[in-house]
Amino acid sequence: MIDAHLHLHRYNDLDTRIPAWQAAGIQGVVAVSDDLASSYRTLELKTNYPDFIYVAIGFHPEQQMPTRSEVDEWRRLVRAERALLSCIGEIGLPHYEAANLPQPLESYQERLAEFLTTAEQEQLPVALHAVHNKAELVYDSLQTYAPNTPAHFHWLKAPRPALEKITAAGYMVSVTPEACYRERDQRLAAQVPMKQLLVETDGPWPFNGPFSNKETTPLLLIPLIEKIAEVKGVALADASHQLQVNAVQFYGG
Repeated sequence: MIDAHLHLHRYNDLDTRIPAWQAAGIQGVVAVSDDLASSYRTLELKTNYPDFIYVAIGFHPEQQMPTRSEVDEWRRLVRAERALLSCIGEIGLPHYEAANLPQPLESYQERLAEFLTTAEQEQLPVALHAVHNKAELVYDSLQTYAPNTPAHFHWLKAPRPALEKITAAGYMVSVTPEACYRERDQRLAAQVPMKQLLVETDGPWPFNGPFSNKETTPLLLIPLIEKIAEVKGVALADASHQLQVNAVQFYGG
């Protein structure tokens, strides 16, 4: 099992946690970054756990926009550490905090264009935050600025027409443990072709339902994959194998 989207830098006691996760069958995590500091931290973690971590560095869009100097330093970091990187991310457009951010959406779209252009130049895939009405906007930016770049729409929440565009373009889509108890996410998992599906926890983000008051770790992939097998009507072993292949091909290739 590979957790396709996890904020690893937000966890402590990783020397204890990671061996426990591995013992339970977690073979790797895609460690995404939120800002410049966490990009450096994630790269540092990669040196400690080289065979377990797939590194993604970027700026989470649900926060104040990075400064010009931060973006320039990040671009230099991408070039300097290209050999260690599996992805650019997490990047995208704000939705939940859009009303509270001082800059207009157009400014975030301009920054996203820069990040996508860098990914295209460095031949790196992107991990995207693009939910609800922002999904199609991010899709359009991909088509404009990084048409050859593989993309992963993480924890996608989008109207069906946008989802159909995304899957028709061959992009990857992931679901979270919400699919264990939320019909919306089960419908989405059913609609995404099996070879374009990934599983993630977005840890340490907390979940409800059967996971209320439980810490989010990659171990939540176990019941999630069971639910996906049920939704897809396939054997658990087959679902688990295909999801593993998808993650390795996308982030490890």
